[in-house]
Amino acid sequence: QVQLVESGGGLVQAGDSLRLSCAASGRTFSRYVMGWFRQAPGKEREFVAEIRWTGGSTVYADSVKGRFTISRDNVKNTVSLQMNSLKPEDTAVYYCAARLLGTAYNYWGQGTQVTVSS
Repeated sequence: QVQLVESGGGLVQAGDSLRLSCAASGRTFSRYVMGWFRQAPGKEREFVAEIRWTGGSTVYADSVKGRFTISRDNVKNTVSLQMNSLKPEDTAVYYCAARLLGTAYNYWGQGTQVTVSS
């Protein structure tokens, strides 16, 4: 069973940086894509970024391109999201997710709160 555990959320000011981590276990993830999503109050969950475990190719939402960086550590089995130049509109619960190549996301972490004050 895939387990994803997020950490690193918190309260920061606009312009600050924050790094989220996701510890992944329960599988060999070589054929997986790992992603970050977020959900703000009253809004639907939205895609933020994803990375292929093998090869490391990445995709970003336009709203975070140039500010956020997703990466993975094959030894520690972790996926990180470095968030720079944070804005109040980045405030949300951030979720780590996983999917097999060619399928939809079907494994989710519990989420970690990120709050950016103006």
